[in-house]
Amino acid sequence: MGFGFRHPGASRARPPGVRPRRRAQGTVIIVAMWILLVLAGLVLVLARSMRVEGDRAANDLAAVQAAAVEQGAVQYVLANVDGLQGLVPADASTPCEAVAVGDGWFWILRPSASSDTAYSFGITDEAGKLNLNTATLDMLSKLPDMTTELAASIIDWRDADSNITTGGAESEYYLMLPDPYECKNGPLETIEELFLVRGATKEILYGDDVNRNGVLDPGENPSSATSSSSLGGTGSRLDRGIYNFITVYSVEPAATARLNVNAPTPLAAIAMALQGVVSSDRMPGVLDRIRRDRPFRNMFDFYFRAAFTLDEFKKVSNRFTTNSSRTPVKGLININTAPREVLLCLPMLEDGDVAALIAQRVASSTTGSSGTFGSSDTTNTGTTSIAWVLQALPRNKLIGIGGAVTGKSYQFSADIVSVGQSGRAFKRCRIVVDARTSPTKIIYRQNLTHLGWPLSPDILTRLRSGMGLEPGVQTVARGIGSL
Repeated sequence: MGFGFRHPGASRARPPGVRPRRRAQGTVIIVAMWILLVLAGLVLVLARSMRVEGDRAANDLAAVQAAAVEQGAVQYVLANVDGLQGLVPADASTPCEAVAVGDGWFWILRPSASSDTAYSFGITDEAGKLNLNTATLDMLSKLPDMTTELAASIIDWRDADSNITTGGAESEYYLMLPDPYECKNGPLETIEELFLVRGATKEILYGDDVNRNGVLDPGENPSSATSSSSLGGTGSRLDRGIYNFITVYSVEPAATARLNVNAPTPLAAIAMALQGVVSSDRMPGVLDRIRRDRPFRNMFDFYFRAAFTLDEFKKVSNRFTTNSSRTPVKGLININTAPREVLLCLPMLEDGDVAALIAQRVASSTTGSSGTFGSSDTTNTGTTSIAWVLQALPRNKLIGIGGAVTGKSYQFSADIVSVGQSGRAFKRCRIVVDARTSPTKIIYRQNLTHLGWPLSPDILTRLRSGMGLEPGVQTVARGIGSL
């Protein structure tokens, strides 16, 4: 009837342009969820980026700490070889294992003479090695793993002439190489210069010791050869090559403080130097023999022909010299510290002679304020005397080696491994220092960090877990034990 009454079941008309409210609310929720997801992703990316930056900063800090520890270790070496006047730093007074510096530690590695599975630590005497610039062809040929070709080529590389040694090489060979160069015809300046010389290989220089730490590590294939002095309980031996037995740095200062018995020295001056050592009843005979028999080939020849007693020679051996040039002497081998492999290179010596030398060196070991000598597994000596050698060899062999040996050392090397408190980064370098003058100076430095961590991985595990290193910690070879 026109009153606007509608049936309850009839649909209500929607005003034009109006959408359902429920559908609009659902769209807002979906958009909000997408925004939350994007924000969450951004937060995760930012968090990861911050974590990466944090790790990077921590690694950078660890590298800086390791570098600072390395510099401390270098200064430690310089200080400990300064003012020794020919002596070798003693292990007892020069700790080289897990030495704390600030928030880090350092080790000074050296190969063990008696084991391929035990780390050894200490400053190394360069005079206990064979000098490539002064050794004869015969001496070079006696080095372990040395080839006839390489020994002859070393002679040709360093000599001043262009004459080819049998098996060697001069410029004719090197100029035919894909990357040609001249034969140097001059002394080697580093050990690594050997790689320019015909016949030199990494296998000859480093053997199986890839990371040059002196220890048989996993992945390093030991030689099938065995040696009772080098066995690690496995029946196999790590071939370390010739690297640890050769040098180019050994040189002694001119012996200006010693009396040259081969010069026209007045007998009165010699008598004064012998005063209090040679008795008055023996003095005339000793002086007469010195006057009649000089010049002497070397100090051992001086001992025999002047007819000194062993006790007398022990007291006077450092007072005299037979070097008439009065200039620095290169390449003398320190018989107090040289290992078996180097002693075998001395003229006329055979296995039995070297065994007798080492046995006598141990038997004659002395202890003093400057250290000890005598062990075949150490390079530290508290003496510069060579008198003990007289008890080990016959006269002809003593005179044969007399011009090639010494009891003093002035150049030292150190293989330094350093790490910071966190164990995140480490540094390794090798330095050679010259102690002829004070202060001592570095004459060679090589970065070895690229060779990898050379000690037990347990050390880094402890540091990275925050455990640190306890005082007196013992470094154990890989696979042999743990900290």
